[in-house]
Amino acid sequence: MSTPDTRHISVLGVEAVDMLNPHAGGIYVDATFGAGGYSRAILATEGTRVIAIDRDRTAIAGGFDLVDKSDGRLTLVEDRFSNLADVCIAQGEPLVDGVVMDVGVSSMQLDQAERGFSFRFDGPLDMRMSQHGPTAAEVVAKASEADLANIIYIFGEERHSRSVARAIVAARKEAPIETTKQLVDIVQKVVWAKPGEIHPATRTFQALRIFVNEELDELHTALAAAERVLKPGGRLSVVSFHSLEDRIVKNFMVERSKTGGGSRHLPEIAQSRPRFSLVNKRPITAGDEELRANPRARSAKLRGAERTDAPAQDAGPLPGWPTLASVMKGG
Repeated sequence: MSTPDTRHISVLGVEAVDMLNPHAGGIYVDATFGAGGYSRAILATEGTRVIAIDRDRTAIAGGFDLVDKSDGRLTLVEDRFSNLADVCIAQGEPLVDGVVMDVGVSSMQLDQAERGFSFRFDGPLDMRMSQHGPTAAEVVAKASEADLANIIYIFGEERHSRSVARAIVAARKEAPIETTKQLVDIVQKVVWAKPGEIHPATRTFQALRIFVNEELDELHTALAAAERVLKPGGRLSVVSFHSLEDRIVKNFMVERSKTGGGSRHLPEIAQSRPRFSLVNKRPITAGDEELRANPRARSAKLRGAERTDAPAQDAGPLPGWPTLASVMKGG
């Protein structure tokens, strides 16, 4: 592969891949393949190998051409990125030199009306990144008013969450809510936006998408999985697009870069060694040129950390927010 394919450029793609510092012979995980922007950029360094993961079968199918052009250096795997450690083991590479993640929905998914991700197009209220599990329409039909309010408040940061949940429950008694337009019309009756503000349905759609795909749970688990597979000196590079994601990434990197376990009152207890060192203490954001070319980049933040030789740590318990399984069971 002499020249990278430039038909898709990932948000902060140059910066995210530069942070990995790819080198010949290095093995890298593109944990969120999408349209392959990060994989192309990594493969532009001769002698690299990429294991790319995506749960969206459409994205995997769209990457077959890049596999053909990669001279055997790209492997595509259909799976959740939280399973990246198991994917690496299955590929015979339990330890890798870098992991890059682009968290959240892709522009390709947003632009496909039939996927139901966007309030800009009328389509089925689906929102699933894969073809498995409950759709957004099923969540809207099944969840209690209290659960809907919590989902919309926690994952959408919508301050009118109770009003939106109440309106959804009232509307579904009259007719099933099966399309994006139906949901938009319901939300717009209780959430108003001033000129220049985001669309009234933005936060509700974000909340349902995150919840249906268990995105924050996935991210929480994937970060710990990356810690397990990275060699000492290996880099973790993560681009996030809203405050909930960025908070999880920041807290993970900061906490794993601290020492702990000792006390001046208990000097005999050895302090645990940091598992990462921060590459950048402040997030990297898009420059003016990228913002002009891609308005979606305005909310993007890139954080990076370098793995030490300290033993990996478990992911720990998930935060106490509503889970897809419990809500669909009615529990």
